[in-house]
Amino acid sequence: MKKIMLVLLVMVGLVSATQHKPGYELVWSDEFNYTGLPDAKKWNYDVGGHGWGNAEEQYYTKARKENARVEDGHLIIEARREPMEKNAYTSARLVTKGIAEWQYGKVEVRAKIPAGRGTWPAIWMLGATDPLKWPDDGEIDIMEHVGFDQGRIHGTVHCKKYNHTINTQKSAQVLSNTVSTEFHLYQLEWDKDSIRVGMDNNYYFRFANEGSGYDAWPFNNKHYLIMNIAVGGGWGGQKGVDTTIWPRRMEVDYVRVYQKK
Repeated sequence: MKKIMLVLLVMVGLVSATQHKPGYELVWSDEFNYTGLPDAKKWNYDVGGHGWGNAEEQYYTKARKENARVEDGHLIIEARREPMEKNAYTSARLVTKGIAEWQYGKVEVRAKIPAGRGTWPAIWMLGATDPLKWPDDGEIDIMEHVGFDQGRIHGTVHCKKYNHTINTQKSAQVLSNTVSTEFHLYQLEWDKDSIRVGMDNNYYFRFANEGSGYDAWPFNNKHYLIMNIAVGGGWGGQKGVDTTIWPRRMEVDYVRVYQKK
């Protein structure tokens, strides 16, 4: 009897933890309560080592446990110093593209991110258009961090009118000295009028729909979620890559997506 009651309490606690968002309902999640490769019903992979438009130094692998696995209730994305196809590093870039894509909602990812010069972890979204035209079709950066600037978290949007290639990007930052030693909650709230990016319920960045058209607001598009660790690159490698620190990992406790009822 005690065992049954304990199981019921755990189940009630899980439902409460994952679904209690007033005005919202949980529409997609991964709690990582299993072991092995990431759930293929929830995650795809971007694969390759062509620099990804940023002169990045890693090769992104597919379904390789050394770079992406679930253990002890956490998703581990791990960047490693090892050669693969002319690249000096390997890593993983998990995507929900083709599986789960959303127009508007609330996204919450509880994660602990790597430290070290040359690391460039990110939790972000891209427009689910086919083919994607970047930046025209939209990018939302929920969490971005570069290891040479430890503890500064960036929230950013990219579109044709506002993006870093023409020095018009819209972004803001928040500081924390525990991003690599403790788990933090990285958040997005997104509707037809605005995008808000937060950390631990501190919404430090807001981007409003100015009503001027697609060049400034492609965010009526459905978007899909991406989580990855890049190595080096035009931003992450601005001060070089420390070759002595690897492997480095991002640990993700859960990913939850809500939409308004």
